[in-house]
Amino acid sequence: MPTTRRQPRCARRAPCRCRSSSKPSPTTASRCISGSCPVSDPTLPAELADVLAVDAAALRATGSTGFGIVETGFVPKSFARLLAEKLATARLLFGEDVDLTSGAVLRKVLELAALEDARLWAALGAVYDNSYVVSATADALTRLGEELGIPRPYLPARGTVKLKLKAALPAGRTQLTLPRGARLSTPGGHHAALDETVVLSAAVGEREPAVAAFYPGPAHNLDPTQPNQRIDRWNRADTLLADLDDAEQAAGKELVQITHTVALTGGEQQVSDARYRQLLLAAPRSIWTAEAIGLAVTTVPGVRQVQVFDGRGGLDLNQSIFGNFNFIERVFSTERDLGNPYYVTVLVAPTAAAIWDGPDGLHAAVESVIEDLRPVGIFASVDRADEVGIGVEADLVIRGLPLPTGSKETVNASTAATELRARLHARLRRYVDELPFGEPVRAAEVIWTLMNEPGVADVRELRLVRFPADSAVVVTGSAPTGDGLQRLPVGDNAVLAANQVPVYVDRDDPRPFRIV
Repeated sequence: MPTTRRQPRCARRAPCRCRSSSKPSPTTASRCISGSCPVSDPTLPAELADVLAVDAAALRATGSTGFGIVETGFVPKSFARLLAEKLATARLLFGEDVDLTSGAVLRKVLELAALEDARLWAALGAVYDNSYVVSATADALTRLGEELGIPRPYLPARGTVKLKLKAALPAGRTQLTLPRGARLSTPGGHHAALDETVVLSAAVGEREPAVAAFYPGPAHNLDPTQPNQRIDRWNRADTLLADLDDAEQAAGKELVQITHTVALTGGEQQVSDARYRQLLLAAPRSIWTAEAIGLAVTTVPGVRQVQVFDGRGGLDLNQSIFGNFNFIERVFSTERDLGNPYYVTVLVAPTAAAIWDGPDGLHAAVESVIEDLRPVGIFASVDRADEVGIGVEADLVIRGLPLPTGSKETVNASTAATELRARLHARLRRYVDELPFGEPVRAAEVIWTLMNEPGVADVRELRLVRFPADSAVVVTGSAPTGDGLQRLPVGDNAVLAANQVPVYVDRDDPRPFRIV
């Protein structure tokens, strides 16, 4: 019986499909001989079209060129790339006639292996990213901050209280304004502040405004069931309560009753990754420097922004003559008094709830933090930034919001319009509060901020209003009269000096936004 000699697998391979021309090119011919065809297999998905373009030499190597740690960071292999390499390797080992269709067992095994490898690459990428402040997230970023000695800050607890007029307003007064940032306290010495401006009158004698704890952290989740944590009084050292003090002095009695029934919450939450990353990236790696002082002051409760001026190494803040003189004739800074130990100026912009003066004020807190960081014999002069109130007036075109019908006055006085103005005030406050020292308030950016509110189709006749540079007047919600109020031309920006910082005025009387 004649025996049939079995041919080796390499001799039984399917003919190469690269026969589109009568004479293949040398490159195509070499790839056909090696068993790797550069033409896409119709059984493979479109995203795996480069499977057969990997030659045999690359398949026998690591195949990691361009992946892993590269100049731009860490580049993980995708699932499609891993599966493509495994399919190409299978064709190299088992021949072109191996079944790698979507229902083949070998195909499923390779897909499972590629999926597990993709998870491994993703885990490696996460480990690499979490090793650096610029890319770490969540707990990894927190651990990096702890290594630098800067723990992730907590957020202030928030909640509501009830404010009620318990007596008639004195003669000549129609309303009582309690500005955003007005300080409240508890019998146990805890501090809180109004998070919105409140206007009480005979028609509206009761409001339930939002409040926020002044100090962040879970210890200030004030619970009214604990007698020492119940918010029941005003902090009379706060200058923002001038309107209330004048009204009560004229009436001869207390006018506003504070009722706290629901505990403040959220103090256990911490700042976002973006804010924490910004803080860590700005952290200096040295002491006795202006950067170290700036970072320490930034973490003090009640500080909105801070800027440190080194008189010996920089410009003199008191010289507002830059750009107005010849360099040869004058100098940048004044001559220093050799007997004056104050060589560093710390310019602080407080939040609306901060009390500047007093033994427990922000000024004393900033000086206490600087004391351990300043060099021996060098003292810092802590100055309060010049706060400039900025208001906005504009005509709005609204579409898609359920506004009532009727005259313009009826529409603007409706509840829906009032809620819309409150949302716009919140947006503009966030924009203005993030502006650094000396940065102008630009009309174009204000329009962009307003247009981001759903329902606002157009903003017309926008003008910025500049108020006096006195925060005690700025945040009262009332419009100053006389030369203190400056309405800029339509479309003009509000330009500030280097030591000035803008403060948003969320007044609603007269209405700043008119729906047309």
